[in-house]
Amino acid sequence: MAQSCPNRGAILSPEGMLREIQVNLLECKVCFEKFDAQQAERRPQNLSCGHVLCLECIRALSHPLLRKLECPFCRQLCSVDATSHCQALCDLQEMLFFITASPRSEKGGEEEAAGVSSKALHLCMTFGGWGALINPSGLAVMRSSGTMFVVHDGEERVVVLSPQGKRQHTFGPRGHTSGDVCFAVDVAVTPCGHVVVTDAGDKAVKVFTSRGSHVVTLKACFSLPWGVDTDSSGHILVTDVQAGTLSRLKVDYKHGVTQEEAVVVSDLQHPKAVAWSGCTGNTAVMEHVTEDTQHLTVFTEDFHILYHVDSFGLKLMSSVRMSGVAFDTNGHLLVVNSQQGTIWSFGNMQSGPVLTPLVSDQLIRPVGLVPLNNTLIVVDSGDHTVKVYS
Repeated sequence: MAQSCPNRGAILSPEGMLREIQVNLLECKVCFEKFDAQQAERRPQNLSCGHVLCLECIRALSHPLLRKLECPFCRQLCSVDATSHCQALCDLQEMLFFITASPRSEKGGEEEAAGVSSKALHLCMTFGGWGALINPSGLAVMRSSGTMFVVHDGEERVVVLSPQGKRQHTFGPRGHTSGDVCFAVDVAVTPCGHVVVTDAGDKAVKVFTSRGSHVVTLKACFSLPWGVDTDSSGHILVTDVQAGTLSRLKVDYKHGVTQEEAVVVSDLQHPKAVAWSGCTGNTAVMEHVTEDTQHLTVFTEDFHILYHVDSFGLKLMSSVRMSGVAFDTNGHLLVVNSQQGTIWSFGNMQSGPVLTPLVSDQLIRPVGLVPLNNTLIVVDSGDHTVKVYS
């Protein structure tokens, strides 16, 4: 067996060259699986002879006691303990990911996008971890202060973090009474600073002050509330997985009473994540039709369909498997791809999506995000953390 390389005398197109690089450099030539720095068993490892295998193949080919293996390409005896991570291939893979995934416009490849959607972002801060956060499922940020609210599976369902990631306090103990939260799914913050939590266990939407004092519980119109966001007026937008609806609630926060409950969109198929755009007034809803089928719909301010893409269309757009949606300050739709551990911008959606990759660095299973100024804050249930990209 020998590692192959393209014929040096051949003239390849740019697409052909990328394909040769992906086939001959970016996959293990023993198991033919793509290298992946995010998966331990698929990480590219240098042997002492210079050839590269994935970590899983090195372990499979090595003697369990002697910890040595014969290189399958040059037959040199190599020590497992002498292998090292091949950072160059990981950097090349990341570079090619952005080259091949980012669409080009007709004007020389220059995008009109600005703000957080204009370029790839890099990890600058991580906090949380198992124990501090347990299976986090939702994230909201108070824009005036940068204070973060994370819902998770801990004894206190809501964790409040400073902009630097320091735990300030918690609230919403596990339970079924008015100030408790049985099973928190998502969280949002109103412009006036109230915290809204969807409680799938109690089939209710619960509103608290930022300090955790209970304000009101809303449950009359819900079968199974799931995703939540708020608009600039403090109206609450909630998806209902079982009823297949998107509702808008008007609440008197001062007196803790509901002023209006209205279903604004019906006939949805298991809607989950929802996001509202302060720039355009548009609302995006992610529908989880089946385990393998998802839909994404963007509605105008008066809830007419602006754009809709089904699972087939999402697969054509780089196999996007959504777990969260958000809008940046320019009205560009951001989508969390939990399957690949990436975040994409879909652009302003006026004439269909223009996909731009934003984050592919050290995400395991992202489930929610909040754009804030020139940063992107992501909650990652894979390693129970909150990650800030800039």
